[in-house]
Amino acid sequence: MKLYQGGIALIEVKNLTKKYGNHTAVNDLSFCVEKGMIYGFLGPNGAGKSTTMNIMTGYIAATGGSVRINGYDILKEPKKAKKCIGYLPELPPVYPDMTVWEYLNFAAELKQVRKPQRMGQLERIMEQTKISDVKDRLIKNLSKGYRQRVGLAQAIIGYPEVIILDEPMAGLDPKQIIEIRTLIRELAQDHTVILSSHILSEVSAVCDHILIISKGKLAASDTPQGLMTLMKGGTRLELCVCGTQEKFCEIINNIRDIDSYQIERGKNEDQCHAVIRTRAEADIRKELFYRLASADMPIMQLGISEKSLEDVFLELTGETLQSKDNESEPRVNETEQSEADETETEVTEHDGNL
Repeated sequence: MKLYQGGIALIEVKNLTKKYGNHTAVNDLSFCVEKGMIYGFLGPNGAGKSTTMNIMTGYIAATGGSVRINGYDILKEPKKAKKCIGYLPELPPVYPDMTVWEYLNFAAELKQVRKPQRMGQLERIMEQTKISDVKDRLIKNLSKGYRQRVGLAQAIIGYPEVIILDEPMAGLDPKQIIEIRTLIRELAQDHTVILSSHILSEVSAVCDHILIISKGKLAASDTPQGLMTLMKGGTRLELCVCGTQEKFCEIINNIRDIDSYQIERGKNEDQCHAVIRTRAEADIRKELFYRLASADMPIMQLGISEKSLEDVFLELTGETLQSKDNESEPRVNETEQSEADETETEVTEHDGNL
């Protein structure tokens, strides 16, 4: 196995591609997963997360590329590779008419856990996932939170090196989400955990490393601390001033530390509303105040916020305001443009150099 960022590359995904006819679900995706960490696989719905996980676990074949689990190629050595993986799909593959014990014992047989060790292993796993008190109940009579725990218990059977969880918190209430998060952290003491989600708070709350995927491609790979540093790249100002859009644009274009901005007509005809993003660590409030005061354009409202994790996510997945350093024409959603034409709303966006 190769070394990766100072650790062991337990999983290596290289140039992975998956196509369904003319649609490319996964597009030349490459990344590594180190041993002993919790990884978050983050992306919007339809980004290719579940497809990638299904390829990694051997459920579907890739169109191109390779996946190695603990040194074993998932295509060439599927049995050896799959023994290293415990998998919980978004919908837990449980049999509702079985009791919890019957189902887990059945899963242990499928995973070829030897009978002399099976009883003790299942007891320990049920204790770890806190389902011992419901082991004799039918799965169909359990709450969604308990069924999720049963699915997790199934994934742990055989003590695989890697546990892959697809949307493990989907559909759970806040109390159940906290319980599953705690359980995932406990699992990480003995396993490498990969979990997917499209909810930012879930991933940032529990993961050591975050992989952001967009349109089948890797948009970012960093620690939460690294993304926090990225978040501090600039601030967001939202303000309303008295005056025309043309005059306001002229003032803004003379402020060097502005990265991007959007201006539209305010609620009153003599006002305009703007959203401004600054460059890294720049504070333009004093300069902006004096320039607007000199132009006799009083500020009616001003708000400031640092870049959030949601902002970073939207930027990395291509959903951002146009940068002033980007020379291409801004793309306009046809529906939004149609609505804008109908309401005659004046919007000014700039992406040229200052």
